[in-house]
Amino acid sequence: MLLVDLREAVGNGLAIRPIRTMMNHATTELFIENLKVPVANRIGEEGKGFRYILDGMNAERTLIAAECIGDGRWFVEKATDYAGQRQVFNRPIGQNQGVQFPIARSHIQVEAAKLMCYEAARRFDAGEACGEQANMAKLLAADASWEAANVCLQTHGGFGFAEEYDVERKFRETRLYQVAPISTNMILSYVAEHVLGLPRSY
Repeated sequence: MLLVDLREAVGNGLAIRPIRTMMNHATTELFIENLKVPVANRIGEEGKGFRYILDGMNAERTLIAAECIGDGRWFVEKATDYAGQRQVFNRPIGQNQGVQFPIARSHIQVEAAKLMCYEAARRFDAGEACGEQANMAKLLAADASWEAANVCLQTHGGFGFAEEYDVERKFRETRLYQVAPISTNMILSYVAEHVLGLPRSY
């Protein structure tokens, strides 16, 4: 694993190209060709870089899980507020079980994901192995946030697509976490192989 000073590397073997995306998330492509890096910039032992990266990804997955939990809470709160205020036939739409049950279920899913996220963070802070918990926390939180996004949009009806409510923006943003920084399918493969002991699938 090597530490690279971008100020020195850009134009000297490293090119960065921004990628426009559907949401407010800075994404770039990196092109590396004949980039010279001093041996003093090596982190840790030679040959162990990939293991270091995997360990770092546990922290990233826990962090993303926490972000998804925040998104999920935002969607639940937004849906709850709207369902309590929006009047149809002289009663709030949130009085209807068809509206309130999906919101309640989303709240439960977000809170359950939070507990796994806390366990992953606890294990990471204690220096314990946490790959299983970090992966599961990321999957649970991303799923909970995405479902909460769908519920929030559905609760708002047509207004969910209006920019003034911010639902459509957050809807697009939280969709990212089904595929990045690790896709749901990769997490399922990890759990199947490394936790359950099933044969490697790829």
